[in-house]
Amino acid sequence: MMDGGNAPMSFPYEAPPEPGAAIKVAEGVLWIRIPLPMALNHVNCYALEDDDGWTVVDTGVASDETREIWRKLLDWPLGGKPVKRLLVTHHHPDHIGLAGWFQTELGAELITTRTSWLVARMLVLDEQALPDSETLAYWKSAGMDPDLYERQRESRPFNFADLVEPLPLGFRRIKEGDTLRLGGRTWDVHIGDGHAPEQATLWDRSGELVLGGDQLLASISPNLGVYASEPDADPVAEWLESCERLRPYATDAQLVLPGHKLPFTGLPTRMEQLIDNHHQALIRLREYLSVPRTAADCFPVLFKANITEAIYGLALVEAVAHLNHLLFQGEVTRWRRQDGAWLWQRID
Repeated sequence: MMDGGNAPMSFPYEAPPEPGAAIKVAEGVLWIRIPLPMALNHVNCYALEDDDGWTVVDTGVASDETREIWRKLLDWPLGGKPVKRLLVTHHHPDHIGLAGWFQTELGAELITTRTSWLVARMLVLDEQALPDSETLAYWKSAGMDPDLYERQRESRPFNFADLVEPLPLGFRRIKEGDTLRLGGRTWDVHIGDGHAPEQATLWDRSGELVLGGDQLLASISPNLGVYASEPDADPVAEWLESCERLRPYATDAQLVLPGHKLPFTGLPTRMEQLIDNHHQALIRLREYLSVPRTAADCFPVLFKANITEAIYGLALVEAVAHLNHLLFQGEVTRWRRQDGAWLWQRID
């Protein structure tokens, strides 16, 4: 464990690298930004240099644009040295999308957690032309807007394979407590949950750097969602437990290299914020549930942003997550409305 601190957050870099370029953030460590075709329009990737080549951290989604950017990066600033290893922090498409390409085209070894690999390999094989019955029932239970429900019921849903290359057999597993030697540094592996199951974060033993993935973001809170695949999940509990468990490793001196937005220092302060954000959301939600509400009814007290159709799905699964947490804490009850939606109300 390390001594923490309470310094305010700071951002050493005012602007990110342009697509196809990189910024050196430490000796042997490059920061790369890859565009994304979604509301959160980028993902941060990193390249760690060793004598035998590079270790790349996360990839962006599988697309012609992303592959072309990486081909340019391989020429410069990676200078033609081979990518020997690919470390994937978690299974979401913006982080694992091109892992199969790195393996098959570049010969890189994939390093990730077992859950990340298994979930990604399963999902890339599961293609649907229309939403399945379980997803439709889940949307109904969450009180999805009826007009949106009708449109999505007849539309091809997002499929993991749309943005993720097939994954070949074979990967190197990392787990809690492991150490890795990458980029001339020794890294401790600590696992987070809530946003994604078994998400890897890497902590430089020198105390200089943290590779935070989506577990440690500076200016946005990672989405905590419940889906039809596990409708009674409690990712809020997993998230809060992970934050408390990772908190003792944080110091003011560390430069955090996150999966999105800007690198930052002041991680102990940010850890407090990440924990408090959800506690405050739960307090607001309890108060709002003095009368029965559906999950979709709860958007105004959970989110500051206007919930447009582009982010409606993310908002819906996060609202369910917070309601599930209150249910398992014994603070709310629920019952079915005639149309199949759960109505939630505070227990006084």
